[in-house]
Amino acid sequence: MDSTLLDDARLIYDYHRMHEALPAPSPAAAIFCLCSLDLRVARCAARLFLDGLAPWLIFSGGSGKLTANHPAFGHDPEAVVFARIAMAMGVPEAKIIIEPDSTNTGENVRLTYKLLQQKRLLATTDESHGQGSIRSFILVQKPYMERRTYATFVQQWPDSSSQFTVTSPQLDFAEYPDSDNPQDLVVNIMVGDLVRIREYPSKGYQIEQTIPAPVWEAGQRLIAAGYTKHLP
Repeated sequence: MDSTLLDDARLIYDYHRMHEALPAPSPAAAIFCLCSLDLRVARCAARLFLDGLAPWLIFSGGSGKLTANHPAFGHDPEAVVFARIAMAMGVPEAKIIIEPDSTNTGENVRLTYKLLQQKRLLATTDESHGQGSIRSFILVQKPYMERRTYATFVQQWPDSSSQFTVTSPQLDFAEYPDSDNPQDLVVNIMVGDLVRIREYPSKGYQIEQTIPAPVWEAGQRLIAAGYTKHLP
């Protein structure tokens, strides 16, 4: 990638990071970790729990095309693998909730909401904000998926009174890529998600998010350069 496209990618990466939970998130009723190929996200979520920021740790994610049969995942859902990492770090199994079937962010919302209802951890609509009801979440995601995650949850979570803060492993663009998350993959996903942030509100999937003109133009240059593998 030449220096101009590298600058474009960095600009988009920084746009996707919301930086709203710095230096650390405020305490919440639950930490909600959206699972993926990036095991650093599991460790980030577990650390937040161990730091006392919430009494519950939720892992949501099935098997995706990047994790199915991956050596770190085998045939296990992403949420199961992430939960193992958290338990190895000292998180009690009884405080972990696993949703192992979702394949996209909308399903993370719907299937986890249904699971929490089944576990009677959500108040019904005629109940007050009483003890035991989960209505505040720290969402934990990859850095470059913070914004789309936040916009999806605010739009699709059935309880409009719930509060969401989003955070991620604190890694700049130059620090983020590794062997499992190479730069080319990251840039393709970032560009595709930028288009989704623009298009999905009209479909009812996300709330509106302002995209500054320089960020959108950077995305268009990357699309013209061939970063099209994750476009909707």
